[in-house]
Amino acid sequence: MSSNSLTPMGDVLSVTLPVFVLIAAGYLAVWRGIFSETHTEGLMTFTQKFAIPCLLFSAIAGLDLKASFDWRLLTSYYTGSIVCFMAGIAGAKIFFGRPTEDAIAIGFAAMFANTVLLGLPIAERAYGIDSLTPNFAIISIHAGFCYLVGLTTMEIVRARHAATRPGAFATARLVARAMFRNALMIGVGLGLAVNLSGLTLPAPVMEAVTLMTSAALPAALFGLGGVMVRYKPEGDGRTILMLISIALILHPAVTLGMGTLLALDTPQLRAAVLTAAMAPGVNSYLFAAVYGRATRVSASGVLLGTAASIVTVSVWILILP
Repeated sequence: MSSNSLTPMGDVLSVTLPVFVLIAAGYLAVWRGIFSETHTEGLMTFTQKFAIPCLLFSAIAGLDLKASFDWRLLTSYYTGSIVCFMAGIAGAKIFFGRPTEDAIAIGFAAMFANTVLLGLPIAERAYGIDSLTPNFAIISIHAGFCYLVGLTTMEIVRARHAATRPGAFATARLVARAMFRNALMIGVGLGLAVNLSGLTLPAPVMEAVTLMTSAALPAALFGLGGVMVRYKPEGDGRTILMLISIALILHPAVTLGMGTLLALDTPQLRAAVLTAAMAPGVNSYLFAAVYGRATRVSASGVLLGTAASIVTVSVWILILP
């Protein structure tokens, strides 16, 4: 859809609603027992470990790295991420009296936007597939950056309470292992390797990758809806509201301010702000579950944040140039 047509609210909803309809279809299918949770797990395994890594591999392999990795773009987006991480921790501790480890998990959820499953399809529908180059630049380091910040902070705090404190090397090894076991990071890494080496892969291989990527986002959105059935919005209402507000309002607002200050061009500013406006991703719940901290808040943040973003993302698209 042309960006020039994105002024009336009806046109904006025509961009965002189909994405959320797919999510709702997956939710209803699992909720009504038409599609089992086992099927959903298989679908998400396919998308997150195969199809989406292929999508990222293909995109990163073909990027013009010098043009794409603009420090102003990455600074604008990731300044917002750090601000949200700190705001989530501070808010959870100061206003709600949560233990530090709980607060870190909440801060991680506030920082970890759903850049792929929501960000890519919404940006593509809003501004066209040719507009996604800045999105892929942000996504290429997103998991690595967020896990590096979250895991390092959590391990430092946990080490303070441990009888035997792990050294810096042990903490670094834990962080590296978590990142490089992530299939999305592997897809990005392989794409960078092909890009930097100048290798040309055989045509049948690239055609197979293209076939895989064509299924990635629709299947992932349906599967995301199915996964959300298990996330019950229970208790901690004010903490969840704070988390959602940070993720859906503060993150894009800080990114917009930084992007304007650093004079990003219009496509970069759209990509950075719209990506920042996405709801917390499923990885935020997985992070909380690994440590057994604030899992209910993180899970509810994913579910309710995704629902609320139907409105907030539409508003951000209206605000953007």
